[in-house]
Parts: sequence; C-alpha cells; structure tokens
Amino acid sequence: MTDLWPRVEPLLAAVERPARYVDHEWGAHHDAQAAYRAALVYPDTYEVGMANQALAILYERLNGIDGVAAERAFVPWSDMIEALRASDVPLFTLESCMPLRECDLIGITLPYELTYSNVLEVLDLAGIPVRSADRSGEHPLVIGGGPCAYNPEPVAPFFDAILIGDGEDAVLEIVSAHRAALAAGLSREETLGRLAGIRGVYVPSLYDATPEGALVASPGAPERVVKRVIADLDAVRSPLCPVVPFMDVVHDRATVEVLRGCSRGCRFCQAGMVYRPTRERSADSIVRDAIAALQCTGHEEVSLTSLSTADHASLEEVLRRLSRRLEGTAVSISLPSLRVDAFSLGMARLLGGGRKAGLTFAPEAGTQRLRDVINKNVTEEELLETIDRAFRAGWRRVKLYFMIGLPTETEDDVRGIGALVGRALAAARGATPADQRGGVRVAVSVSTFVPKAHTPFQWEPQIPLEEVRRRQVVLRDAMPHKGVGLSWHDPDTSFLEGVLARGGREVADVIEAAWRAGAVFDAWSEEFDLGRWIDAMERCGIDGRALANEPRDPDRPMPWEHIDTGLSRRFLLSERDRAYAGVVTEDCTFEECTGCGVCPSLGVDIRLSGVRHG
Repeated sequence: MTDLWPRVEPLLAAVERPARYVDHEWGAHHDAQAAYRAALVYPDTYEVGMANQALAILYERLNGIDGVAAERAFVPWSDMIEALRASDVPLFTLESCMPLRECDLIGITLPYELTYSNVLEVLDLAGIPVRSADRSGEHPLVIGGGPCAYNPEPVAPFFDAILIGDGEDAVLEIVSAHRAALAAGLSREETLGRLAGIRGVYVPSLYDATPEGALVASPGAPERVVKRVIADLDAVRSPLCPVVPFMDVVHDRATVEVLRGCSRGCRFCQAGMVYRPTRERSADSIVRDAIAALQCTGHEEVSLTSLSTADHASLEEVLRRLSRRLEGTAVSISLPSLRVDAFSLGMARLLGGGRKAGLTFAPEAGTQRLRDVINKNVTEEELLETIDRAFRAGWRRVKLYFMIGLPTETEDDVRGIGALVGRALAAARGATPADQRGGVRVAVSVSTFVPKAHTPFQWEPQIPLEEVRRRQVVLRDAMPHKGVGLSWHDPDTSFLEGVLARGGREVADVIEAAWRAGAVFDAWSEEFDLGRWIDAMERCGIDGRALANEPRDPDRPMPWEHIDTGLSRRFLLSERDRAYAGVVTEDCTFEECTGCGVCPSLGVDIRLSGVRHG
C-alpha cells in the first residue's frame, strides 16, 4: 500500500482549506492490516460530502467487516486539483493517503445530476480510465449508487456496476462476492457476472439498447433490476460515532434518520416515489442513537432526518423524551423536513429548546388548484394556521419552498405564490408581539420543475429556458418587498438537470465531452457554464431541448424502464390522469391502499411505529 502523504503534505501550504485533505478526525477508522480496501467517494468537496448521511452509514457498515477497511475520498477544490496534476500525485484516500487506484473497490455516490462531471474528474485524477470498457483486471471495481441511480443510463458507461436502492445490506453482499471472486482468481467479466446476480445490482455492460430505446439484458442478467429495500430500519443502527470534521461542513450536527420512504404521493417528487414503502424507526431506537451520537461527537444540535419527519407516528413522543434527556445541555433538536398539516403546537413547544432557528415548509404551489394537480394535500388555511402556531411559540423566521413550471401552471398560479407569501407574512406578524415584529422574516426559495424518472410526471416537458425567466419576472413583481427574501434556482442549471435526468446512454458522450472541456463543479454556481454543455451537445449530436422540453409518449419505452422500483406503470399513468383532472390521492398510511404496487411487488409492507392520525 503506497503512502502518498510525503508528496501531499508539501502541497497543502499553497491551497485554501487544507483541512479538506488531512486525516485523523475524531471517529475516523484506521486499519493498516486489512486485506481488502474500499474507498467511499462523494463527488463534491469535503465540506459537502461530510454532510451526507448515506456516506456515514456505509462507512460504518463496511468498517464493521473483518478484514475490510473503508476509507473516504472527495473531489479536491480546483487549486488542489491543479497542484495534484502539476506534481503528478494521484487522488488519494483520507485515512491512509493511499492512491484510489490501489483500492479493491471504489463506491461513488450519485447525489445530483450536476455532479456527473465530477465523477469523471475523480476517476481521471485517480489514474483510472473513465469508461468501464477501458478498464482491466488491474483496476478497482467502480460502483455507483444513490438518488440518481434510478435513471442510471447517462452515467452507465462510467461504472462497472450500479446499486439500485438501499445499500446497508447490499454493500456487504457486493464486498463478499468481490472478495470471493478475487480469491478464486476470476476475471473482471466473471466477477461482474456474479455481481449481477445480487438483487439491486445493475451491471451496464450486460445490457444493450434497442432501436426503440429499451435495454435488453444479456443471458444470465436479470431483465429488470429490482431495487433493494431494508425492511426493518431498527435492524440497522444509525452511526454511533460518526466522523467529526476538523472544519465547518454544510450540516455540522449529529443526524438520525427517523423514517425512510414517503407515501404522501406528491406527483413531481422522485424521492417520494422511489423510496417507498414508508418504514419508521421506533422511538426507542431514535432516542438511543441520537444520545449516543451526541455523546460521542459533542455536537450541539441533533437533526431528525427523513423525507417528511413530522409524519413519524411517534414523533411527539421522541421529541418529549429527547427534550428531557437534553434539558440543560444547550443542545437543540431540528426537523429539516416538515409538513404544514403534521406540525402541531406540542411539536412547536418541544423543538429547539432555548434556540429557535427558522422553520421550513414546502407548499410548492401558490394556488389550491395547482396543489391538487401535484397532489400536495395541503391547504392555505393549514399553512397559515401552522405559521400562527409557530410564531406564537416564539419563532420569528420561516422558509417556504415553491416551484414554477409545474404541469398545467398558469400565470395566475405564479402570481398566487406572491399572494400566498403575503398572507403568510401577515399571519407571522399577527402572531408576534408588536415590539418584535421587525424581526419577522419569510424566506422564499423557488425552484424550476424538472420531470424525473419513476414519477407520474416523467412524461411531462420542462418549460423552456425563456419561459422560466419570464415567469421568474412575474413572480418577482407579485412578491411582497418588505420582510420577504426571494431567491430562485438558476434556470440554466435547471435546464441541464432536465437533460441529464431524462437522457439515456447517449448523454454519457455529452458528459464526457463537457468534462474534457473543463466542466467540473457544475453544482457550484460560480463554476457553472452552460455554454460548455451546449457545445458538448452539439458536438455529440444531442438535442438538449428535445430531451428536457418535449413531452414523452407513454407508449414508448423510457431509458429507465429496466429499473424496477416496485411502482406499477398503471399507477403512474393513473396518477398522471388524476393530476390533469385535479383529483387528489390520499396518503395510504392514513387511508386505504392506493395500488401503487410497491408492497406486494417488493415483499415489504409499510411499517409504522404507531398509529397515524390524519
């Protein structure tokens, strides 16, 4: 095992934030004797990647296997990239400062489409061919996974295998199969054939595209890759002593996942569809793991995370118990994801202790008509009542998330966002003592709708760039100007996200061409340049506007048809029809089964820790 530290250390004096590249943080694992080494890579900087909960879970999971050492790696910032290339130093892991290419396996998270070019930067910095077809037995296996894996095709040529679904058990099986293959002296192709036999593992080289756009599996590979699901979250503990960074990171706090999945059924939301069914941790395990993480790390905040934390059936019990345990410690509790119809006065009183940070809610649309279209089962009255309760309980800041460009949206719907924000501001001020009203703030964040795979809106177009900009002007003019902070996503990045989210394998050529032209850190606004991507599309003969801005024919196969999330096609089409009819579909954890198909097809039922009351 090569130790690159003597060559890396001299570079640190000339780069910003050298703490990004050093080891021995509290909680880091070290095992110099392990025969099998895996690198877990997040395709962004250290401070972004260290906030990723999945990375921490897999890190602890793999380091619990005898003879296996899991280490971390991140994308160096541009100054360090330049220094590494100038000094001919390959990308390295943090724990042992060994070259990535000397690992047996490299696992790369796919968190967001605009990090795809960073994946190629990681591989190239490591001295590994960016395309799987160009690698040999001397190279590590490169495996992807994460939120963007549900349409793996745009990045499929860059990976040897891609995991679809929950990783806690699957990574153990992947490593076990790989170790056995190495011991048996199997070829790279034979090894990938074995991995393809593990549920949830997609091996792109075993699938060929038809002229119609569908993928056909080679003999021995599954026709459809069925996602992995952890049935019982209590059987997999949260990290008890996660790594504590030397520097500030994006979310500098202890985190405990309280539930996985969501059955609310928002028709635009990929995560709410693909992470089904809903599975909740028990109150006992949440409190136990939260206290353990706080005691080990010394963090001053614990965040109870999920897609919709306020939906947890036992959340108020959890908050009461944590509040009692943390009384007098100055440790605060945060819920980063809230539903206005699930936030109670009791919850408001239990949250935050003496420190009350802002609350975040996502009405998504400014009118009830459009909220019904997208199945956001929240009314204006519920939002205003929730704000009233929160501000009477002492909060002074609230953040509201909206979207523009949703299917059927009109100019009245866009103006409706401004009107709703005005009423929310009035409700907040009305619930605040007169001498404190000057501190009341409403932050409004507006994104652009991007149609995503495996959702009822996967066939819908994204509105063109010019129309996005026009609607942003309408929105700005409709927004109250005092007490409100308005921000919106850059329309150029939303357009590219639409291209990458809806494309097939042909988009891989665009990603590589853009990367070779300098596209790195495109998720960072100061580094993003749409012109590089437009040029890459033209060179590759890809019509980006057709990919992002044109509707899809439901009778034609999608690039992701071979990925089985458990959702039935009939359900998605039915939800699309109900959207255009303005008919809502109730959450099946409160009402009857909606027939999405997940529970019977995956053999995992919804698991709640208590009785839900809608």
